[in-house]
Amino acid sequence: MPGSVLAIYATLHAGEDLLPLATATLEAGRGIVGDRYFEHSGTFSDKLKDTKDWEVTLIEQEEVERFNTALGKALGPGSFRRNIVTVGVRLNDLVGHRFKVGNAVLEGVRLCEPCAYLATLLGPEVVKAMSHRVGLRARIVAGAKVLPGDRLIERAA
Repeated sequence: MPGSVLAIYATLHAGEDLLPLATATLEAGRGIVGDRYFEHSGTFSDKLKDTKDWEVTLIEQEEVERFNTALGKALGPGSFRRNIVTVGVRLNDLVGHRFKVGNAVLEGVRLCEPCAYLATLLGPEVVKAMSHRVGLRARIVAGAKVLPGDRLIERAA
């Protein structure tokens, strides 16, 4: 059974809270229209400029829930600063593979590991608790509009 998009988040300026979007336009080679990395103003824009793994990030709702349960927290998925929240799919399995999110085609580039910046926002325990669990960095192969509820189909052509 394919997974799906639970929510989409973006923010225009580095350091600001990510806001939920009713729809997002994913543009190949650029990212999510209106997001800080699309505008090259994200916290890590300079560091990532020569890579292809900054266009979109994904996180599993199941991992957010696991983190909250294990640590007695009540953080929303936007707190983890990833763009697309998924349900029903293991994102780690998509590294090196193309997959569809709605009508967009993405390619998993590498895991999006917790960093010192995320630890300053959520607490140092996030690094150990979410190592290899805090999401996927992907590039956009073919852009499209994406909505919460869209299917996520593993292994797209």
